[in-house]
Amino acid sequence: MPEIVRIHLQPLGRTLELPAGSSLQEALFDFGVEFPCGGLGLCKGCRVKVLAGEVPPSEEDRAAFEPGEIRQGWRLACRLRPQQDLTLEIAQWETPVLAGRAAFSFTPRQGAGVAVDLGTTTIAAQALDLGTGHVTGTRTALNPQAAWGSDVMSRIQAATEGGLAGQLTHSVRSRIGEMVSELAAQADLRDVVVVGNTVMHHLFCGLDVEPLSHVPFESPNGGLVLLNRSTLPWLKERATLRFLPCLGGFVGSDILAGILATGLDQSAEPGCLIDLGTNGEIVIGNRERMLCASTAAGPAFEGGRIRMGMRADTGAIWRIERVPQGFECRVLGGGPPRGICGSGLVDAAAVGLDLGVLEPSGRLRQAEWLLAGPVRLFQADIRQLQLAKAAVAAAIHILLGRLGLSPQDVGRVYLAGAFGNYIRPSSARRIGLLPFAEAAILPSGNTALLGAKMALFDGGDYADLRARIEHVPLAADPNFQDRFAASIPFPPS
Repeated sequence: MPEIVRIHLQPLGRTLELPAGSSLQEALFDFGVEFPCGGLGLCKGCRVKVLAGEVPPSEEDRAAFEPGEIRQGWRLACRLRPQQDLTLEIAQWETPVLAGRAAFSFTPRQGAGVAVDLGTTTIAAQALDLGTGHVTGTRTALNPQAAWGSDVMSRIQAATEGGLAGQLTHSVRSRIGEMVSELAAQADLRDVVVVGNTVMHHLFCGLDVEPLSHVPFESPNGGLVLLNRSTLPWLKERATLRFLPCLGGFVGSDILAGILATGLDQSAEPGCLIDLGTNGEIVIGNRERMLCASTAAGPAFEGGRIRMGMRADTGAIWRIERVPQGFECRVLGGGPPRGICGSGLVDAAAVGLDLGVLEPSGRLRQAEWLLAGPVRLFQADIRQLQLAKAAVAAAIHILLGRLGLSPQDVGRVYLAGAFGNYIRPSSARRIGLLPFAEAAILPSGNTALLGAKMALFDGGDYADLRARIEHVPLAADPNFQDRFAASIPFPPS
């Protein structure tokens, strides 16, 4: 057996050299191969096609693929430990990461700063001239921790049960260090502000995530963290990195930044900020009082656990519209469809209800629903969407009830992040995901990054703001399960 094997990647034309028998997981991640389940062989997100070389199928391969797909060469990359040279076909696409250049008021200061939105899947960073407020550069990247799982619970499991906390911390610090160094190579860097969810906060800062692995999902270590060059060697001499504080439970500093960006903390009128992903973070209130909560929506809004689901990347069906002949699908990038992302899934359910393909109970009236090209929806996909939207809808109603508000009392609903940028408000209302007036729903882009940029000009710990925000642990609310169950069916009309 050779000591070194060569892995040829098509259509990239790249070749990797690896020790024989080593895992491909970390090696392939940088080339667009995803590992949603953290390399446990439980999904098909890391599928690759063997074009040359021999790879006997594993038990996980046989469970994941049809016999015909096995014969065609499809394998799970996370199970591959090549003993010989191979040629693999891997799917490639570009991941659009929201950055944004929205203007905001500020008090000028000396030097340069970098704002970072550390997401579970993606990272966005922007450098600013702190004297003018002008953006001088933008960098985006995939979060390298995704090689250990696509969701925060996979990362927690890898850190606690797998003993990989140090690797998770090192990988993301290194990636952000590369981005900051590129952005501020010639600048007088003074300040770096990072925001992210609670798990990202703990893993980046080297804090224990064990308290987040079980009820009540709270950590005593969610406050403001200051780091300097002694901990992060890539920081410049006079620079400080601040990871902004969390709000409680799984509601992190990305939501704190979103409150700053939307001005929710300055408004007399009740408003709402929603960031939908594997966890749905929700804030409702005004400048006097706000309630926040996190609900486990599952990965459906990001294309996870959907048979042909994917993120909002090139090739994803992201919009489905009614036309006289039935419906039309729109694909990101304009090419052939490869799968469906969260916004397309919400549209599909809304259109399916109106066309009678889908019943209000959630039953699909046919074994599979052909959307476009090879992309189909199945009954299990609809059930995943129902669970996700029910969790979010229940959380919204619980917070509204505690504040004594109705959906009509909320004047503005800010939808943050990539999903919020693509989702169609009318479809979200049609399936019962959002109960608010359609005119009140505003796709708001990357509010986390905007709030982080605003924080570059304010060195506070936001104690006053945090004192006005109450975290509501939904698992302890006696009405949550009933409200969740009532939210699973789709509205009849």
